[in-house]
Amino acid sequence: MAAPKPQAVVVGGSIAGLSCAHALISAGWRVTVFEKSASPPDGSPTGAGLGLDPQSLRLLSQWISDPHLLQDVTFPLSIDLNRLTDSGTKASRTLTRDEDFDFRAAHWADLHSILLRTLPPDTVLWGHQFLSFEVSDGRSSVVTNARVLRTDEIIGIASDLVVAADGCLSSIRRRLFPDSKLSSLTVKVSDSMIEMMHEEADKIWVPELARVMKATKEPFINIIYDSDPLPKLFRDNVVLVGDAAHPTTPHGLRSTNMSIQDAAALGCCLEKWGWENLSSALEEYQSIRLPVISKQVLHARKLGRIKQGLALNCGSTFDPTTARQEECLQLQQRNMPYFEGVPITSDITLPSKQIGS
Repeated sequence: MAAPKPQAVVVGGSIAGLSCAHALISAGWRVTVFEKSASPPDGSPTGAGLGLDPQSLRLLSQWISDPHLLQDVTFPLSIDLNRLTDSGTKASRTLTRDEDFDFRAAHWADLHSILLRTLPPDTVLWGHQFLSFEVSDGRSSVVTNARVLRTDEIIGIASDLVVAADGCLSSIRRRLFPDSKLSSLTVKVSDSMIEMMHEEADKIWVPELARVMKATKEPFINIIYDSDPLPKLFRDNVVLVGDAAHPTTPHGLRSTNMSIQDAAALGCCLEKWGWENLSSALEEYQSIRLPVISKQVLHARKLGRIKQGLALNCGSTFDPTTARQEECLQLQQRNMPYFEGVPITSDITLPSKQIGS
C-alpha cells in the first residue's frame, strides 16, 4: 500500500496561494486552500496589471496543463520605457529605453482564473476565514482553524505544513515575527492640488480621460505597503510566501514574480527532501529565497524613491530634468538584482526562456 501523501494547508487564495497549491501538488502533497472571499472573482478581466518575467512564465507553464491558456491571456511587454513630459509645453524626451525587456503583461483576474481552474476540484475552500494555528508539541503536525462565513461554524484541519500566503497584512507573519514593522504610504492631497491636477489634465490628456479624472472623488488615495526584509521565512511547520513574506513597493514589477518563484522553490525543496525531513526542506527554501527577496525588496524601494524624487540613502535626489544618461539608467528594471533569473533549488538555476518564443 502506498504511503499517504503529506498534507498542507495554504492560507490565502490569491495568486501566491494558488501558485503554492500547484507547486505542492506537483511535489506530491495534498493541499487545502483557505480563502475568506465567498467565491472566485468574476466579471470583466480588469483591475491590476501584472508584468511577468520569463522565469515566472516558464514556471507557470509547467503547472498549467495547457500552456496556450497562459499565452492567450498575456501579451508582450517588450520595451521598458521611461519618458519625461513637460506639463506646460507637452514636450517630452526619452530618459531610458530598453528594447530587450522580454516580459509579458496580464490582468490579475485572468492569471488567477487560469491558476484556479487548473487545480483539482475543491482544492480551495471559499468563504473560510483563517483564525489561528497551533503547532503540536513534537512539531509533528499543525492544526489550522477557520470560520465558515456562511454558517459561522469553526473548523480545524490538521496538516504537516501551513503555508502563509495571506498577503501584506498577514496575521500569520505578525504572530511569527511580532517585531516586524509594516509601513504604508497613504497619499491624500488638498482640494487646491486636485484643482491644479484638473487644469493640467485638460492640457495633457485626451478629453475622455480628463473627464474620468474629474469625476473621481478622491483621485490621490493610494496605499503602498513595504517592510524591511525578515530575518527568517519559517518557524516550526509554518512558512511564509508571497506578500506575507516580503511586502514590497510596486516599482520593481516584482510582487507577483516573487510569489510565483517562492512557490516553485518551496515545492522543489519539499519534493527533494520529503515530508519526513520537513525542517531541512524549509531551511533550504529559506537559504535560497531570503537573499533574493531581501535584495529585490530594497531595490524596489530605492527605485520608488528615485521615481518620486525622494532623497536616497546618500542624501541626493534624482532630477530627471538635469540627470545624465548614466543616472537615468537607474530607472531601468534591468538593474533589479537577479533580473536574469533566480535559483529555484540550491544546485540549479532555471534558464530565462519566455513561453511562445
